[in-house]
Amino acid sequence: MELRECVKLRHSVRAYEDRPIDNKAVEDLKVMIQQCNREGNLHFQLIQDEPKAFSSLLARYGKFSNVRNYIAVVGPKRPDLDEMAGYYGEKLVIRCIQHGLNTCWVGGTYKKVKEAIVVRADEKIVAVIAVGYGKTMGSDRKSKTAGEVFDAKASKVAGFEETPDWFKDGVEMALMAPTAFNRQRFSFALSGDRIKVKSGMGPMSKVDLGIVKYHFEIGASPKEFVWA
Repeated sequence: MELRECVKLRHSVRAYEDRPIDNKAVEDLKVMIQQCNREGNLHFQLIQDEPKAFSSLLARYGKFSNVRNYIAVVGPKRPDLDEMAGYYGEKLVIRCIQHGLNTCWVGGTYKKVKEAIVVRADEKIVAVIAVGYGKTMGSDRKSKTAGEVFDAKASKVAGFEETPDWFKDGVEMALMAPTAFNRQRFSFALSGDRIKVKSGMGPMSKVDLGIVKYHFEIGASPKEFVWA
């Protein structure tokens, strides 16, 4: 499935069917996790058939049910860890969609199961991504408009309508990205072929930034540009 179509199909899902992930999908995800770990200097792990992480009252309060498979988003402690975790984590989310799987980014309503997740002394767990076959495909959430996330003052164009199509396509895909509490606290500015994206404050804001940047790249492709 084409990446843009995957972005449009992706919705956060919290309730899953009681069945294991297809073996071919598992093997492909493991290969891609290895690639992401090499490229991003990360330590992501696919955890299978492990129900403890989502067995707490907090998880049930968050309406999670039957989550037995997830990706542990782990990496070395460093200034850009959250952003890199978001960027490569969302790559895996989109790959999951290609395999007919559903996902949900989870920042806090889960239990860190020490016997399942390996977190070395110099590392930290940023989040987990629930993975499985959803009982539903999820639903659309309210979204900001492209104009609301366009920073006209920092751009060298008169307004969003004056921007090139590849930039508009990138922003369109970015607006479909999952963000903490669906706040969409980010903005884009354009200067020639240079793109500046600014994140807001709050929980998971840097993770959101990485996710949003990956979505923008999908939308803007095959245009070559530079992140400012």
